[in-house]
Amino acid sequence: MKEKLKKLYDFSNSWTGTIIIVLLVIFFVAQAFVIPSGSMKRTLLIGDHLFVKKFAYGVPIPHIPWLEIPVLPDFRGDGHLTDGDKPKRGDIVVFRYPKNIKIHYVKRCVALGDDEILFQEKKLYIHFREGDEWIKKHYPKDKIFRVMDKLWVLNPYMLKYPGIQYDKNVDLFKEMLLYLSAGKLAMKPLMLDGLPKYDDLIVNAFYYKVPKDRFFMMGDNRDHSNDSRFWGSVPYRDIVGKPWFVYFSWDKNYKIRWNRIGRSVKELSLNKEFIDKSVSLK
Repeated sequence: MKEKLKKLYDFSNSWTGTIIIVLLVIFFVAQAFVIPSGSMKRTLLIGDHLFVKKFAYGVPIPHIPWLEIPVLPDFRGDGHLTDGDKPKRGDIVVFRYPKNIKIHYVKRCVALGDDEILFQEKKLYIHFREGDEWIKKHYPKDKIFRVMDKLWVLNPYMLKYPGIQYDKNVDLFKEMLLYLSAGKLAMKPLMLDGLPKYDDLIVNAFYYKVPKDRFFMMGDNRDHSNDSRFWGSVPYRDIVGKPWFVYFSWDKNYKIRWNRIGRSVKELSLNKEFIDKSVSLK
């Protein structure tokens, strides 16, 4: 037994052993990820370096880092070696961009398969698949509205996750109309009774029903996020993992944000006092 342990120790101290161990960790346990854009601003900032928990939603097919070449076939047909929990509403998730799977995105999961979404300027309505009675049981009356003969919850995540924000200087609704005319919008334009009109436009909302076994992702910085509103929902095969904790962080001037280092992403997402402090760290 001692001889085997000594051989294992010697192997782990060799260059080959070190590389293999590092790759195994990256493939199956944790992978480094850097926040590249402001789409999650106030919750996660540009320059946050974090580890992604690779096994949070089942173990994904390992890819060679940077080259993003799979090292194993997709035996199961769902991009994973093992099954696991699926992303839940409110989870922050790292996934492969469905339009280019070599690119990783990080967004918040706001809706699951069979949920329905309505988007207006600064307003996100969701009809959860569990139905009206479930909605009445889990959400306050002042957040519930009846549209299309069913109940919808207005901005259901903003109270729990204080990092979610809208930009008062951006009219995203009108910008989405431009994306629609260019064929780059996943949501369908509608004029709905029960919702206020928007200026003199012939539409007052955008609608999307999430396909079964897919996930609708949005950035917390809602008016500055390229997300599922534009390119659609994310299949399970593209899910990579869950952000774990920040191991390093600096701003655009390379000033280290010491107070973010070692923080779990859960803490960054839920702690209002900490999020309020991070506004100055843009």
